Amino acid sequence: MNGLAAQYVLFLAEMATLVLAAIGLVAGLAALSRRKARDAGHIEVTDINRQLEAAGDRIQAAQLPKKAQRTLQKQRKAGRKAQLKRAETEACSYLLDFKGDIRASAFTALREEISAILQVAKPGDTVLLRLESGGGMVNRYGLAAAQLLRLRDAQLPLTVTVDTVAASGGYLMAAVADRIVASPFALIGSIGVIAQIPNFHRWMQARNIDWEQFTAGQYKRTVSLFGENTEAGRAKLREELEEIHALFQAFVQGRRAQLDMEKVATGEAWLGSKALELGLVDELATSDEIIRSACQRGRVLQVGFQRRLSLPERLRVSAQSAWDGVWQPPYPFG
Repeated sequence: MNGLAAQYVLFLAEMATLVLAAIGLVAGLAALSRRKARDAGHIEVTDINRQLEAAGDRIQAAQLPKKAQRTLQKQRKAGRKAQLKRAETEACSYLLDFKGDIRASAFTALREEISAILQVAKPGDTVLLRLESGGGMVNRYGLAAAQLLRLRDAQLPLTVTVDTVAASGGYLMAAVADRIVASPFALIGSIGVIAQIPNFHRWMQARNIDWEQFTAGQYKRTVSLFGENTEAGRAKLREELEEIHALFQAFVQGRRAQLDMEKVATGEAWLGSKALELGLVDELATSDEIIRSACQRGRVLQVGFQRRLSLPERLRVSAQSAWDGVWQPPYPFG
């Protein structure tokens, strides 16, 4: 009996271990699921009208005696109640920000922000986009421009404001807008394509280092980082760049028919005042002026997608940004 009891106790211990392991696994999966849900990101909304009003109130409060300050606060409270009653019927302008890097990484947030706006937008609503980008990878900026086309398809008027730069891929995005507004000294244009890659073939040859590359398909790799580049490969790459440039021009021309593409598609960038003469932009003003005017006409809500990055993600993004800053990947850039 003692041996049987010992075996029974051992069996119970093994079963308990399995049950606890299963419970631990389920709990771990549940915690991971909750963490992913928390890290999935969320939309944040800022009332720009109230933000500007609060800033003005602080200055006014410093100028007024205490009694007058209390009167001002009562007036503001009454005004906010009236504003809430009008909010359901008055048109709204949604403010977005896009600060572009080489990889147009901000398009991930832009996608979520536009999806959120399309859920609630009403006839008469508009979208303002503060854009800052010197361009980057053609396919990535093409995707970012496609996100803006969703607004056009939904009949939501889009105004793009440029305070510093909208060049190359940045201008590709701006061209989607119904109206482009630039500050006088913003850099605009650069409708061109570039690809550049270092070649270490001679350095490796001098050190008796061989580089072997195997491909299937005549043009699977036109130019190489380590191998010997051929004139045929270079010619094919130039042909591809010309094709991309032609598509770039057609995209811009299709949305800004008044442009003389022979003049503006040279790869040059111009200051805002010259860009206005060329028809690349429609108006000279800062984003602050445009936003303030929109606030005077109605409600302005800033929409932003926020996601807290994990430590490995932050390290990866920092490393990628540093790498992109010193060496451009061998893809066509717009």
